[in-house]
Amino acid sequence: MSRLAQVFADPCTPVAESSAPPSAERLREALGLTHDHDIQRLPFVDKDTTAGSEAELQASVTGSSQTVDLPRVVVQSDFFANIVRRAAVGDTAPHTVHALERFVQENREGVWDNSWVRFPRHLLGHAAAETLMSDLCSDKSNPSSPPRSDRSSFLVEERGIEYVRVPISYLLKLAMADAVAALRDAPEAIRKTGRRLLAHFLSDNTSPETCSLNVVSLSLSAGGGRVLAREAARRFLLTQLLLAYANRRYELGTTGQKAAACHAPTPPVRQRELNELISDSFYREIFMNPCLSGWDLGEDKRSYMGLCHEVLSRSQLNGVKKLRDAGIIYNNLVVMPNTSNTSLANNGVHVSLGSKRLTDLVANNNDRFGPRDEKYFGDLAIKFMEHFLPLFVGTYSAAPYRLGFRDFHPETALGFLPHELDFTHLRMLWRRWKGKASLHAFGMTLTPCGPGWIDSTLSAVFGLRGDWVPDFRLIDYLVFLMSTNTSPALNGVLGNADRLKRDLGSLGVFDPRMSLYLLVKLREQAAMGFSGFEGRQYSLFERFGGDMAPAVGMQNLLCALAYREMATGAITHGEIPDGPIIESERRQVIFDCAIGLPTFFVNQETPNRLLKKILEGTTEIRPSRRYPGYLRIKTDAYRRGLLRYIQERAPDLVEALNMKETLDDLARRIDEPKESAAGRLTSAILAGIGAREPMKVEARAFNLAAERYYRDDLRKAQLAESLELLAEECAGANSRWWFAQGGSWRAVADPQAYLTAVKNDLVEDQINTEEILQLVGLILMVTLQGESADV
Repeated sequence: MSRLAQVFADPCTPVAESSAPPSAERLREALGLTHDHDIQRLPFVDKDTTAGSEAELQASVTGSSQTVDLPRVVVQSDFFANIVRRAAVGDTAPHTVHALERFVQENREGVWDNSWVRFPRHLLGHAAAETLMSDLCSDKSNPSSPPRSDRSSFLVEERGIEYVRVPISYLLKLAMADAVAALRDAPEAIRKTGRRLLAHFLSDNTSPETCSLNVVSLSLSAGGGRVLAREAARRFLLTQLLLAYANRRYELGTTGQKAAACHAPTPPVRQRELNELISDSFYREIFMNPCLSGWDLGEDKRSYMGLCHEVLSRSQLNGVKKLRDAGIIYNNLVVMPNTSNTSLANNGVHVSLGSKRLTDLVANNNDRFGPRDEKYFGDLAIKFMEHFLPLFVGTYSAAPYRLGFRDFHPETALGFLPHELDFTHLRMLWRRWKGKASLHAFGMTLTPCGPGWIDSTLSAVFGLRGDWVPDFRLIDYLVFLMSTNTSPALNGVLGNADRLKRDLGSLGVFDPRMSLYLLVKLREQAAMGFSGFEGRQYSLFERFGGDMAPAVGMQNLLCALAYREMATGAITHGEIPDGPIIESERRQVIFDCAIGLPTFFVNQETPNRLLKKILEGTTEIRPSRRYPGYLRIKTDAYRRGLLRYIQERAPDLVEALNMKETLDDLARRIDEPKESAAGRLTSAILAGIGAREPMKVEARAFNLAAERYYRDDLRKAQLAESLELLAEECAGANSRWWFAQGGSWRAVADPQAYLTAVKNDLVEDQINTEEILQLVGLILMVTLQGESADV
């Protein structure tokens, strides 16, 4: 018996499950599985999987402080007038006024993140004007309902001219309405598709969001995960075309505005700095989305998002007490977090995978498999997949970020982690993070004291530089909510999420009206119309085909493997007991990967038997000298152990889903960090400022350079890739493609050649309005064909 097997030899008592829970045999019977290797009947195998995604983008408007909406709103606000008045009478420090003035006046690049735009109302076409009037109803399901009470925020008058004033997320919808109307000679099926897509441009937080133009099938014959990557790229291309169209159609350039959007994972530096200067209510006023699109009761949805911001801000404040209880803060020298935080401005990609088999079983709601079974096995599948999420973090997607020495107050750096990890794992993580960061002087680890001038002096004198982390979005956002001892989140019992939210609400951590935060969420058939799972672990994909496609394939493989393991009885709720400590133990590795920590620790007597199985195939494990009773495990060795588990437990699934090359590529990303998404993104950011290492660059300079890279070079690279993937879709078509050319709708023999011809003009923003409409028409045609596919 191996040393590790001996360590885990003592049996543990499984946690009691609810009376007569669904069994593995019941799952096998429902799926019609006759033997363990009957994989074609498993959920998420080949043609069974349907997929869609949602992308959050970073919006900006370029222009001067006199012409762009955001600085004008700040200067003209009651908030600014009040602090000027209070500073004049000595009721507040004048430096706040000066800092706000500098924010408005000192913007050399002229980029205003998440600003709205404004333009004369008469520039709206008939279709966009009708869309706007409909969306300004208090209840869009009732056209005769009165207008929204905040209507005056969107229709403003200046010098006798009425202007439309909207966020970029809604500008996209208006541009789509007018672009579709401009395709006058297009077949009605194309125009109908365009009108349907209006609802796919929305936002409820801060950033513009787009959801899949059509649900796709992840069949191997169609390309597996590459199918969804192509759809995401097509949607990104459409978004860029609509922005180019809006800038021209609504003459934004003539009024000193240029709207843009790109993939960027973390809140902009200047938005964070502004947040430190203003109140939480004013932050919500200028940055929280008005929810004009996507919901019948838009004002109610906006109020709900305001609630989310208030709750998360309060949770961060409550985290300070937890840090003190954990012994991480041990004196009164703390920096109180702002009463407003920017966490809702983090941007990621959500990938939802559905199973036709599970959907049909639950929809029929017969005695074989109903909502109770869906919940029981769905929760267990989530617990299983959480062990494997470290395979995705930094490898396929990332959010590289620099923290300076002054950012290493634990109440600042640890963000929401006090609500996501048990105290033991939180203390372990914080000690190792301080050890990784450049916080050493005279053989001691130093952390900031509190007063800014002291921290700056310490940083300059001792060369304390802070740290670089591969995926800061997962640290800066509340991605998990830890269960309480009395209310497990994933025990397979209907209503468990509601019970946990009530518990957390009584503790001041959360609000029961909000959706439960998890990185993998069950999508229940009764609520969503399909049965499956949403993966929310993705930050920024550098490449659609090279990163998103294999990530989607891996997510699909893990879903299939989870149901194989459940159907064979290899995993049960007893194998992965519930409780906050067990949750924290498996989830700590995700945060370790996000921070870039090389090791983590597991209790030798953990009752998590799945984790034990994974560790039995993991190398480089030894008993911890610092923490008696714990094993010290290397993070990358654990990730290799996860790959080994998949390869040993499911070689037939790997072959059936054509995943061998994907697993080999993932192993390379782990073994060669420069080939990972975090490594490639960081190298590209550094190349833009002529540096070789992130720690050689001051934190603010690195993060601003990252924003420039996302906004310019990465956006252009993704535009070029999107055109290539659109050409791929056209090449696979079974019919001729038609689109608007020369003012009429005509057949085009070679759309790929056309896409190649317009590539440079589009990437360099030199494309004209006619070419924009041609491309929009082509995208609508491709989308229409996708709608008719068997998904």
